[in-house]
Amino acid sequence: MTAKTLQIDIVSDVMCPWCIVGYQRLQQALASFSNIDAQITWHPFELNPQMAKEGQHLGEHLAEKYGSTPQQSQQNRANLIAIGKTLDIEFNFTDQSRIYNTFNAHQLLQWAKSFNQQTALKLALFEAYFKQQQNIADKDVLLSVVEAVGLDRQQAEIVLASQQYADSVRAEQALWQSRGISAVPAIVFNQQYLISGAQSTQYLIEAIKQLQA
Repeated sequence: MTAKTLQIDIVSDVMCPWCIVGYQRLQQALASFSNIDAQITWHPFELNPQMAKEGQHLGEHLAEKYGSTPQQSQQNRANLIAIGKTLDIEFNFTDQSRIYNTFNAHQLLQWAKSFNQQTALKLALFEAYFKQQQNIADKDVLLSVVEAVGLDRQQAEIVLASQQYADSVRAEQALWQSRGISAVPAIVFNQQYLISGAQSTQYLIEAIKQLQA
Protein backbone atom coordinates (compact mmCIF):
# COMPACT_ATOMS: atom_id res chain seq x y z
CA MET A 1 0.00 0.00 0.00
CA THR A 2 1.36 3.40 -0.98
CA ALA A 3 1.79 5.73 1.98
CA LYS A 4 -0.19 8.95 1.90
CA THR A 5 1.72 12.10 2.75
CA LEU A 6 0.25 14.10 5.61
CA GLN A 7 1.68 17.59 6.01
CA ILE A 8 1.69 18.62 9.66
CA ASP A 9 2.63 22.13 10.77
CA ILE A 10 3.11 22.58 14.51
CA VAL A 11 3.23 26.08 15.96
CA SER A 12 4.85 25.92 19.39
CA ASP A 13 7.28 27.28 21.95
CA VAL A 14 9.98 25.30 23.75
CA MET A 15 8.74 26.79 27.03
CA CYS A 16 5.32 25.23 26.55
CA PRO A 17 4.87 21.88 28.35
CA TRP A 18 1.61 21.24 26.52
CA CYS A 19 3.50 21.45 23.23
CA ILE A 20 5.60 18.37 24.00
CA VAL A 21 2.50 16.65 25.42
CA GLY A 22 0.64 17.45 22.20
CA TYR A 23 3.51 16.17 20.07
CA GLN A 24 3.75 12.88 21.94
CA ARG A 25 0.02 12.35 21.66
CA LEU A 26 0.27 13.10 17.94
CA GLN A 27 3.00 10.46 17.64
CA GLN A 28 0.77 7.94 19.41
CA ALA A 29 -2.06 8.78 17.01
CA LEU A 30 0.14 8.47 13.92
CA ALA A 31 1.38 5.06 15.12
CA SER A 32 -2.20 3.80 14.61
CA PHE A 33 -1.87 4.30 10.84
CA SER A 34 0.42 2.20 8.69
CA ASN A 35 -0.23 4.10 5.46
CA ILE A 36 0.71 7.66 6.47
CA ASP A 37 3.98 9.45 5.77
CA ALA A 38 3.87 12.38 8.21
CA GLN A 39 5.92 15.41 7.20
CA ILE A 40 6.29 17.59 10.29
CA THR A 41 7.45 21.20 10.26
CA TRP A 42 7.83 23.28 13.42
CA HIS A 43 6.98 26.98 13.49
CA PRO A 44 7.94 29.61 16.08
CA PHE A 45 5.75 31.09 18.75
CA GLU A 46 7.10 33.02 21.74
CA LEU A 47 4.96 32.83 24.85
CA ASN A 48 7.11 35.53 26.44
CA PRO A 49 8.95 37.54 23.77
CA GLN A 50 10.03 40.21 26.27
CA MET A 51 11.57 37.73 28.70
CA ALA A 52 15.12 38.66 29.79
CA LYS A 53 17.99 36.23 29.20
CA GLU A 54 18.26 35.37 32.89
CA GLY A 55 14.59 34.37 32.85
CA GLN A 56 12.10 34.54 35.69
CA HIS A 57 11.09 32.24 38.50
CA LEU A 58 8.32 30.02 37.11
CA GLY A 59 5.91 30.43 40.03
CA GLU A 60 6.40 34.19 40.05
CA HIS A 61 5.84 34.32 36.30
CA LEU A 62 2.62 32.29 36.46
CA ALA A 63 1.34 34.48 39.28
CA GLU A 64 2.03 37.65 37.28
CA LYS A 65 0.71 36.40 33.95
CA TYR A 66 -2.24 34.22 34.96
CA GLY A 67 -2.87 35.08 38.60
CA SER A 68 -1.99 31.54 39.68
CA THR A 69 -1.56 30.95 43.39
CA PRO A 70 1.41 28.85 44.62
CA GLN A 71 -1.04 26.03 45.33
CA GLN A 72 -2.49 26.19 41.83
CA SER A 73 0.99 26.24 40.29
CA GLN A 74 1.99 23.23 42.35
CA GLN A 75 -1.15 21.34 41.34
CA ASN A 76 -0.62 22.19 37.67
CA ARG A 77 2.97 20.92 37.83
CA ALA A 78 1.83 17.70 39.53
CA ASN A 79 -0.79 17.24 36.80
CA LEU A 80 1.80 17.70 34.06
CA ILE A 81 4.23 15.31 35.73
CA ALA A 82 1.49 12.65 35.89
CA ILE A 83 0.52 13.19 32.23
CA GLY A 84 4.19 13.15 31.24
CA LYS A 85 4.69 9.71 32.78
CA THR A 86 2.04 8.29 30.45
CA LEU A 87 3.85 9.75 27.43
CA ASP A 88 7.51 9.09 28.30
CA ILE A 89 8.10 12.77 29.10
CA GLU A 90 10.14 13.63 32.18
CA PHE A 91 9.05 16.92 33.72
CA ASN A 92 11.52 17.69 36.51
CA PHE A 93 9.93 20.85 37.89
CA THR A 94 11.39 22.16 41.14
CA ASP A 95 10.65 25.12 43.41
CA GLN A 96 13.52 26.89 41.62
CA SER A 97 12.34 26.27 38.05
CA ARG A 98 12.60 29.28 35.76
CA ILE A 99 11.12 30.34 32.44
CA TYR A 100 13.41 31.69 29.71
CA ASN A 101 13.55 33.63 26.47
CA THR A 102 13.37 31.32 23.43
CA PHE A 103 14.10 33.63 20.50
CA ASN A 104 17.59 32.21 19.85
CA ALA A 105 16.27 28.66 20.18
CA HIS A 106 13.71 29.43 17.47
CA GLN A 107 16.47 30.78 15.21
CA LEU A 108 18.42 27.54 15.59
CA LEU A 109 15.28 25.55 14.81
CA GLN A 110 14.88 27.51 11.58
CA TRP A 111 18.51 26.79 10.72
CA ALA A 112 18.16 23.06 11.56
CA LYS A 113 15.28 22.76 9.11
CA SER A 114 17.68 22.87 6.14
CA PHE A 115 19.49 19.82 7.54
CA ASN A 116 16.25 17.88 8.19
CA GLN A 117 17.09 17.99 11.89
CA GLN A 118 14.35 20.29 13.09
CA THR A 119 12.36 17.70 15.02
CA ALA A 120 15.50 16.18 16.55
CA LEU A 121 16.61 19.61 17.77
CA LYS A 122 13.14 20.54 19.02
CA LEU A 123 12.87 17.37 21.10
CA ALA A 124 16.39 17.86 22.45
CA LEU A 125 15.51 21.41 23.48
CA PHE A 126 12.36 20.19 25.22
CA GLU A 127 14.46 17.65 27.12
CA ALA A 128 17.15 20.17 28.03
CA TYR A 129 14.54 22.48 29.49
CA PHE A 130 11.93 20.21 31.05
CA LYS A 131 14.06 17.22 32.07
CA GLN A 132 17.43 18.84 32.74
CA GLN A 133 16.10 22.26 33.81
CA GLN A 134 18.72 24.05 31.71
CA ASN A 135 18.68 27.70 30.68
CA ILE A 136 18.01 27.47 26.96
CA ALA A 137 18.49 31.20 26.56
CA ASP A 138 22.17 30.59 27.35
CA LYS A 139 24.36 30.36 24.24
CA ASP A 140 26.58 27.56 25.56
CA VAL A 141 23.56 25.46 26.51
CA LEU A 142 22.07 25.93 23.05
CA LEU A 143 25.34 25.02 21.34
CA SER A 144 25.69 21.89 23.46
CA VAL A 145 22.19 20.79 22.50
CA VAL A 146 22.94 21.47 18.83
CA GLU A 147 26.10 19.39 19.08
CA ALA A 148 24.27 16.55 20.85
CA VAL A 149 21.92 16.05 17.89
CA GLY A 150 24.81 15.98 15.42
CA LEU A 151 24.63 19.50 14.03
CA ASP A 152 27.70 21.67 13.59
CA ARG A 153 28.47 23.67 16.72
CA GLN A 154 30.60 26.29 14.94
CA GLN A 155 27.95 26.93 12.31
CA ALA A 156 25.34 27.29 15.04
CA GLU A 157 27.57 29.78 16.85
CA ILE A 158 27.76 31.86 13.65
CA VAL A 159 23.95 31.71 13.34
CA LEU A 160 23.57 33.09 16.87
CA ALA A 161 26.30 35.71 16.52
CA SER A 162 24.95 37.04 13.22
CA GLN A 163 21.25 36.70 14.16
CA GLN A 164 20.75 35.84 10.50
CA TYR A 165 17.46 34.06 11.14
CA ALA A 166 16.00 36.77 13.37
CA ASP A 167 13.92 38.40 10.66
CA SER A 168 12.57 35.11 9.32
CA VAL A 169 11.55 33.98 12.82
CA ARG A 170 9.70 37.25 13.39
CA ALA A 171 8.07 37.02 9.97
CA GLU A 172 6.89 33.46 10.61
CA GLN A 173 5.49 34.40 13.99
CA ALA A 174 3.62 37.30 12.43
CA LEU A 175 2.29 35.04 9.67
CA TRP A 176 0.82 32.48 12.06
CA GLN A 177 -0.59 35.18 14.31
CA SER A 178 -2.26 36.72 11.24
CA ARG A 179 -3.87 33.32 10.68
CA GLY A 180 -5.43 33.49 14.12
CA ILE A 181 -2.92 31.49 16.16
CA SER A 182 -2.80 33.08 19.61
CA ALA A 183 -2.02 30.05 21.77
CA VAL A 184 0.04 26.87 21.43
CA PRO A 185 0.30 24.10 20.55
CA ALA A 186 -1.51 24.60 17.26
CA ILE A 187 -1.41 21.67 14.85
CA VAL A 188 -2.41 22.18 11.23
CA PHE A 189 -3.03 19.23 8.92
CA ASN A 190 -2.49 19.71 5.18
CA GLN A 191 -2.57 23.51 5.57
CA GLN A 192 -6.32 23.37 6.14
CA TYR A 193 -7.41 21.73 9.38
CA LEU A 194 -6.43 23.32 12.69
CA ILE A 195 -6.38 21.52 16.02
CA SER A 196 -5.77 23.81 18.97
CA GLY A 197 -4.28 22.62 22.24
CA ALA A 198 -2.89 19.27 23.37
CA GLN A 199 -5.89 17.16 22.43
CA SER A 200 -6.17 13.50 23.42
CA THR A 201 -4.62 10.74 21.32
CA GLN A 202 -8.07 9.40 20.44
CA TYR A 203 -9.23 12.85 19.34
CA LEU A 204 -6.23 13.07 17.00
CA ILE A 205 -6.85 9.57 15.64
CA GLU A 206 -10.43 10.53 14.78
CA ALA A 207 -9.26 13.76 13.15
CA ILE A 208 -6.76 11.88 10.96
CA LYS A 209 -9.44 9.34 10.00
CA GLN A 210 -11.69 12.20 8.87
CA LEU A 211 -8.82 13.61 6.81
CA GLN A 212 -8.33 10.26 5.12
CA ALA A 213 -12.02 10.00 4.36
